[in-house]
Amino acid sequence: MNIFYSKLRSQNFKFPLNLSLKVSFPSVLLAVTLLSNIAWADDKERNENNAQGRHGKQHIRAIKASDYFPVDTKKAALGQALFFDKELSGNRNISCSTCHSPLSGTSDGLSINLGEGARGFGMSRNPGTYPPAPTDPLERGQRNAPSLFDRGAKEFTTLMHDGRIELDSSPDGFLTPAGDELPPGFNNLLEVISIFAFTEIQEMLGQPNENDVAAAAAVQGSLFTPVWNKLVERVKAQPNYHPLIFAAYPELNGNIDGFSIVHVGRAIANFQSSAFRTSLNTPVDRFLKGDDGAISKEAARGYKLFTGKAQCSSCHNGPFLTDQKFHAIGVPQIGPGFGGVGNDGREDFGREGVTNDINDRYKFRTPPLRNVALTGPWGHDGAFNMLEDVVRHHLDAKKSLHNYDPSQCVLPSRLDLDDLDYIAVNNPATIYEIERRIEIPKIRLNEKEFDDLMAFMFALTDPEHLDLRHTVPKSVPSGLTLAD
Repeated sequence: MNIFYSKLRSQNFKFPLNLSLKVSFPSVLLAVTLLSNIAWADDKERNENNAQGRHGKQHIRAIKASDYFPVDTKKAALGQALFFDKELSGNRNISCSTCHSPLSGTSDGLSINLGEGARGFGMSRNPGTYPPAPTDPLERGQRNAPSLFDRGAKEFTTLMHDGRIELDSSPDGFLTPAGDELPPGFNNLLEVISIFAFTEIQEMLGQPNENDVAAAAAVQGSLFTPVWNKLVERVKAQPNYHPLIFAAYPELNGNIDGFSIVHVGRAIANFQSSAFRTSLNTPVDRFLKGDDGAISKEAARGYKLFTGKAQCSSCHNGPFLTDQKFHAIGVPQIGPGFGGVGNDGREDFGREGVTNDINDRYKFRTPPLRNVALTGPWGHDGAFNMLEDVVRHHLDAKKSLHNYDPSQCVLPSRLDLDDLDYIAVNNPATIYEIERRIEIPKIRLNEKEFDDLMAFMFALTDPEHLDLRHTVPKSVPSGLTLAD
């Protein structure tokens, strides 16, 4: 593993949280008489309680427009170009869309992402070679590339599997691995996280001996400010970007020198929030608002199981079906791990790597479940390639952990790496440590109930997200190819 990379990656950060979510409800329409108005209001409140809180505290409700941050269409147009442009990678060979493709459910279809050094697209992407060709290159990726659906929602207080980018009470409102190097001017988490893949050696930056951006980072001893400055200069040097930039940011008054990495992050976030947000009238949202016929009878029964007997909504609740917290659910550890920790240096301690609290070991952020059927493989390391299997894991995590079949992993083969990917999952000591921290109960469902539960899981798919080809531009301002 590259020493420069290892030193920076091993840093841990402890972040407090401070966020309140304000919820507003539509006003009651004017009625003909006071009596009818009161009766209508009582019925409305009763219907909303039945539809949105049918099973108590951990209820699921329909999405509202106010759940999202507003989108600026001109910033989104600039952000689309930046999202698909390889100009923002050190070697000009990879873009944000490489690992978060609209054609693969805003992920890449792989268990563990393959960034720099790999070639190809999605599941056909191959590991390639990794200068200087170490035997076990951690730079190839360590976790599953999460989907981007609904990340422009206001309720997200943390992002990434371990939550290392999050809101806090500091003057700028964010705590990140960049620390004081994070420039001011960001409005939300999605804007902040949109500039961090550029700084990851194994994702988009590359090695110091490969390009001027990574070299500048090595010379200055930081993966952040020098990287951001170099990439911004690249964008500013592309005349085809100028009209998009000035349209998105009229306050620049035609002065390209004022363009910064903050403008980049805000633009990319506006694109993601616009392109990948769940629409407000999906079948399941109509169901949650009281239309019992909006989804199948099987899915409706599955909803009752989800919020009742199966106890799924104890963690997967709210409009996006996540409690925004961290839990240890016993997902088998495959791949190289994260941070060189644990047995054989191949474990992933999850949230503990951020908080330094051993009680957070193996805890990962509860993923939102909107469009979950489109976002496989599932788990922080993509250990499960079938949605059915990850759901069964939740019902009996200990049994699933011990009976795990590594062949379901979606990891492109490379002879010198294949056996290394399963060191952790084949280590009894690692299995024991993961098992003893499992915090979800065993749930017994018969097969009919399980089928109904799966019907509800699939009903969470927004029909408008089944085909996202329209979000892909035909070209980008730099002139670089979109193909891999």
